[in-house]
Amino acid sequence: MIQWLRSLLHIIQMYVAMLVVAVAYFPYALFSASGAHAACHALSRWVFWTLGWMVGLKTEVRGTPPTDEVMIAAKHQSFLDIMMIYNAVPRGKFIMKKQLMYSPVLGQYALRIGSVPVNRGKRGAAIKKMLRDVKNGRQQGGQLIIYPQGTRVAPGVTAPYKAGTGALYEQLGQPCVPVATNVGVFWPRHGILRKQGVAVVEFLPRIEPGLEIADFMQRLESQIETASDALLVEAGFERRN
Repeated sequence: MIQWLRSLLHIIQMYVAMLVVAVAYFPYALFSASGAHAACHALSRWVFWTLGWMVGLKTEVRGTPPTDEVMIAAKHQSFLDIMMIYNAVPRGKFIMKKQLMYSPVLGQYALRIGSVPVNRGKRGAAIKKMLRDVKNGRQQGGQLIIYPQGTRVAPGVTAPYKAGTGALYEQLGQPCVPVATNVGVFWPRHGILRKQGVAVVEFLPRIEPGLEIADFMQRLESQIETASDALLVEAGFERRN
């Protein structure tokens, strides 16, 4: 019960901090994408710091986060891995559902950092526009973050990797950096309780462009799932058969 109350307090103050940061950085973010990135990084660091002393949950980033223009394909288990991956790179942006554009604060800042809202079935057109905008200088390059399984997946649950990730890899012609995680053990996709421990995201060796889509998808899934399973074991998670 005490841990649940600590978790609830952390959630409440996180949303208050989100509003405060959004207002404080608004003038800067309004005229500069760098301002929006600064706001999002500041909020992420605050969340990590308060998690440590309020909840007893530490965060750790392993591997080498990319700083060049790449696609990041990541395991997605909760809101925490979004913040950890984003904060580890200089100019992260996301492929996101179009509905999130209308979320207060989050939606507007996501657009300001260059995230790409897509309708189901129309991802290709959105990506082509993004590439044109980067080429023509209307949008800065950066690290495009995508979740190959398309949604949050609880630890130990199997979900297919969607073919759109392979199409994006071929279309971008950029290296892909896979990312594994175990954050769902400590910060689940549903519920209030956050557990004590060390939540990890791990940047894995990059996959260079030029592979056939089928080969790329097989390699991507193998790398992410193998590394994520190892992190789950390290966190003490026991898979239920």
